[in-house]
Amino acid sequence: MSKSHKEEFARSVVQQLRKAGFEALFAGGCVRDLLMGNEAADYDVATSATPEQVRELFGKKRTIAVGAAFGVMIVMGPNKAAGQVEVATFRTDATYSDGRRPDSVTYSTPEHDAQRRDFTINGMFYDPLAEEVIDFVGGRTDLERKVIRAIGNPAARIAEDKLRMLRAVRFAARFDFQIEDATRDAVRVSATQVSVVSGERIAVEVQKTLSAARAAWAVQEWQELGLLASIFPEIDQRWHARQHVFRQVLEAAQNDTWQVIVAAMYVIAQASESQLSALKSSLKLSNTDAESIRFAVLKHAFLLKANQKKWSQVQPLVLNSRFATALKVLQLTEGVYDASGVAADLAARMEAVSELDPEPLLLGKDLIGSGLKPGPEFKRLLQDARDLQLDGELDSKSGALQWLKGRVGK
Repeated sequence: MSKSHKEEFARSVVQQLRKAGFEALFAGGCVRDLLMGNEAADYDVATSATPEQVRELFGKKRTIAVGAAFGVMIVMGPNKAAGQVEVATFRTDATYSDGRRPDSVTYSTPEHDAQRRDFTINGMFYDPLAEEVIDFVGGRTDLERKVIRAIGNPAARIAEDKLRMLRAVRFAARFDFQIEDATRDAVRVSATQVSVVSGERIAVEVQKTLSAARAAWAVQEWQELGLLASIFPEIDQRWHARQHVFRQVLEAAQNDTWQVIVAAMYVIAQASESQLSALKSSLKLSNTDAESIRFAVLKHAFLLKANQKKWSQVQPLVLNSRFATALKVLQLTEGVYDASGVAADLAARMEAVSELDPEPLLLGKDLIGSGLKPGPEFKRLLQDARDLQLDGELDSKSGALQWLKGRVGK
């Protein structure tokens, strides 16, 4: 397999560090991906060089100190295709008072550095020059066994960073692995503590997990481990009563976006507007994502009966920029509400319309020309004319003006 530009650049970083007399190896997830035959999204290098030595070697213009206090520097590639490489000094971490970052670090050896990492499959090193895997934690064996296992004491690894509980489920969902029993037990014991993690970090994990092929399994695993109550409390509260429905929809949603999946689950949970607002706040969702989910959930009941509504009532929803998500959610959930085919009927109805958003037959200037002044009645007449146009009851300018004449004369 030919090497990517990113891998070639990472390899050159290792070569340059080695020539300068430092130890340097690929580290972490990129090693896992290489062993699994997957394209690595990013390449990390672990080295005996200190951040100051890395900066001196590669120059100030090509290095960024993103975590110098923790021994981390970014080395920029020569072009966009090469990307950038995170270069971290081999280290041993002290305690994690905030449950995320070490209070201090001590530079150490590759073997000690491996012990501070989260899971064995992420704790390996690779020498790209000798093409040799260096594994102090049994990661290669766990890859072969398809197991997610914490390095060392699972409770200690989770105490260092509570987000690791969600990461365990994500990796298992992504790679179709199982979480090793001791690691799983440690997650269950500490599950309620995931709430100390920032909403932004939780949201990233949730989005990646729901984008995995085993999203349905992951949500079930969150529930069984006690994580779902902190991530999606409304769903957790309804899980036992409607578990088969949640799973049915999740299984059908494997190719859908995480926004569609979340919205579909919240439809099933019959979430209120206030609960949707709480979701946005807790996960620090962007306005775009939050409104897309909110629109799909709150308009779902109406769309279930769209084929019974006038087109003038349906058309404003169809034109909404968030409608695509709402239609996907409708497709996923229509069977749950004994409304099979309603999404297809709606799509067919949209295709049958010659123009989704035709130019209005009546404009404000037409009303002014009839002697009307802007005001509440003015606005209502324009809307009534628009509705009649969309419903096919007015189909020409002359007909619309005749209709207006009849209304004004009343």
